[in-house]
Amino acid sequence: MRTIEETGLSVGTRVPRIEDARLLTGTGVFVDDITRPGMQHACFVRSPYARARILDVDTSEALAIDGVTAIYLASELNSGVHEFRYTAERVADRLIRVPLAENEVRFVGDPVALVIATDRYVAEDAAERVLIDYEPLTPVIDYETSYDSRELVHSYAPHNLAGELSGRPLSELEPLFDSAAHVVEQTVHQQAHMPMPMETRGVVAEWSAAAGDMTLWTSTQAPHEVRLVCARVLGIDEHHVRVVVRDTGGGFGQKVVPQREEICVMLAARKAGVALKWIEDRQEHLMSAGMARQEHGTGRFAFDADGIILAADLEHVQNVGAYPITPPMTAGGVVGMLFPGPYRVPAATFRTKLLYSNTVGRGAYRGPWQFESMAREVALDTAARRLDIDPIELRRRNLLRVDELPVSNPNGMPYSDATPRETFEQALDILDYPAFRHEQHLARQSGRYIGVGTCTYLEPTTGATAFHATEGATIRIEPSGKVNVYVSGGSCGNSLETTVVQLTADALGVEIGDVNTIQGDTAITPFGAGTGGSRSGSMTAGAVAQAAGVLRERILAIAAHAFEVDTDDVEFRQGRATVRGVPNRELSLADIADIAYFQTLTLPPEVPSGLEVSERYRAKSPLIWANASHVCTCEVDIETGEVTLLRYIVSDDCGPMINPNVVEGQIYGGTVQGIGGALYEHLAYDDTGNPITTTFMDYLLPTANEVPVIELGHIETPGPGPGGHKGVGEGGAIGSAPAVVNAVVDALAPFGVEVDHLPLSPSTIIAMLDATRAEAVDE
Repeated sequence: MRTIEETGLSVGTRVPRIEDARLLTGTGVFVDDITRPGMQHACFVRSPYARARILDVDTSEALAIDGVTAIYLASELNSGVHEFRYTAERVADRLIRVPLAENEVRFVGDPVALVIATDRYVAEDAAERVLIDYEPLTPVIDYETSYDSRELVHSYAPHNLAGELSGRPLSELEPLFDSAAHVVEQTVHQQAHMPMPMETRGVVAEWSAAAGDMTLWTSTQAPHEVRLVCARVLGIDEHHVRVVVRDTGGGFGQKVVPQREEICVMLAARKAGVALKWIEDRQEHLMSAGMARQEHGTGRFAFDADGIILAADLEHVQNVGAYPITPPMTAGGVVGMLFPGPYRVPAATFRTKLLYSNTVGRGAYRGPWQFESMAREVALDTAARRLDIDPIELRRRNLLRVDELPVSNPNGMPYSDATPRETFEQALDILDYPAFRHEQHLARQSGRYIGVGTCTYLEPTTGATAFHATEGATIRIEPSGKVNVYVSGGSCGNSLETTVVQLTADALGVEIGDVNTIQGDTAITPFGAGTGGSRSGSMTAGAVAQAAGVLRERILAIAAHAFEVDTDDVEFRQGRATVRGVPNRELSLADIADIAYFQTLTLPPEVPSGLEVSERYRAKSPLIWANASHVCTCEVDIETGEVTLLRYIVSDDCGPMINPNVVEGQIYGGTVQGIGGALYEHLAYDDTGNPITTTFMDYLLPTANEVPVIELGHIETPGPGPGGHKGVGEGGAIGSAPAVVNAVVDALAPFGVEVDHLPLSPSTIIAMLDATRAEAVDE
């Protein structure tokens, strides 16, 4: 690995994270650290029913408590909404959202009233004294049957249909399936689970009546999106809204947009005339912050006699809950379009159906289209067993190689600059696949059941939507020669500060220690879409490169004028300008800044005064493809159902790495989340729609004890964007769950087990084994 000393460049080196100095010493500033003069506290009264009619609300007892200053209901808050929509939504087809439930509650945890008090504990006590008379209604809990239900979650959505999308007509592909030597299909049900950031949601809202200004301190991935939404909701101009984001303790997609609770606090702050703080507790979070992943699908493949894929089809159904937090089709439609994955598939189609239910709304979650990899990779392992072909060999016959790209998949997705086969082989080499199969054979002879599973995927990153396809940067070289770079921010653990400082230092040609970054304050940073879609690295690289390029030309022009030479004769490195071949002639960046700011009469005629530039980058390619292969080995105890992960390997291609420490940290974190989704995490409901996993006693998360050392390999194929950088934020969470599932099923292959429901908890595994044993007895 290169070092700064060897190259003079920081990009590509393991620069320590700038953020760590404050985060590891406990001096970070999160929303709950914010205190404002006269600040009061908010607490929500939430529905205990999945679906019910609100008949009456009695707040008198709660209002009598000392310290309670106000209680707001839908009739008082909702009327203050000018327009509640997110930027990515089209006005014509958006979901109708209300801050507080009106007339009817639609899931357990639906906010009905907002209590304001001088103290958080008083607010919570008062919330328990708000008396609400409900008329229970029949809820729609099982999304799989909601299409045919007589009950509707929303009266304006017949069949509880939130949206649907399909590819080419299935009838066009049926002849390929009818004539194929082999047709294999596999259905997988993936359970609801959550991003679960360390820091829950929270906001402080302060309204200035005299100026008509709203200032928000919040935990978000997208400060400028919060500003846009707040301005729309309140019906005020954007310049009257300021959003400040300090440190954010994780987001994983859940904090891309402000949800109903944050909107309530904004509205209440304007009414109350005091600063209001709301910090979500963990039980609230598990009830109402938004779920992900609950969906099922049947993947079907047609093969010739040699195991070559002839056609693929996906029937996909997804639960979006009562109030989906992001537009349902944003990720739902992409699942089917990506389903062929990184394989040679001559023909493919899909059908996606998105359904409402009386459960918490679906939100974005790291790799929100992940189900396409789950459905595809599990189906391919099933196919390998039925065709009696090693699953690795089946993939080798069908995986795309780098020399076959660019190519479009059958649904029109244009693949390029990716290495599916190459990462696959690298990961298998790290494992030593033949040696593992030998070990597996010996283990089975001794009564131990170990298995191996893989997942190879392609991930679209960067400018996948118009909203995400542009990013701004402002770079100011101060009179001292120090550099400040302003970007929109949204960092939530993904090291954007370190990344931007590295990119800027190299693009300008200055020492990394002379660069500082300002992020997360909409009053002073350029507009940007925040973090999401694995976009931050390549988009900030583009914005910084454009702004730094303009500044660097200005620096060279000023130095050349001072030296009385042509600009081609000037070198600028590590913050110092010299004349080629004349080492004793030198100007520091501070010297050049002094000329730019204070000796403006001596500037070249074409050079403006000062050293500050703002530029906006627009992605030239609509999609930049990252890819990776995951390989997992595990052991399954057939008596207890316990799964022990033995080795975990990831070979990724995210292009040239800006900082290997950051890249590897992103892969580690995403992989662990996928492991949790495969084995542990489950946001479960009972038959009445009551969530039964609202504490960490019930909602299980993987810990360091359950996760093996994650071994990494890298292949670097430059993408079409600036610096060749690709996204890496979401990939770990996409590839890990399918690899773990396939490893478990491979371990249990002697019993004929096939997975259909997740997570693979011990009880699920024992039930699967019992079912196959019962089938064997019946036969």
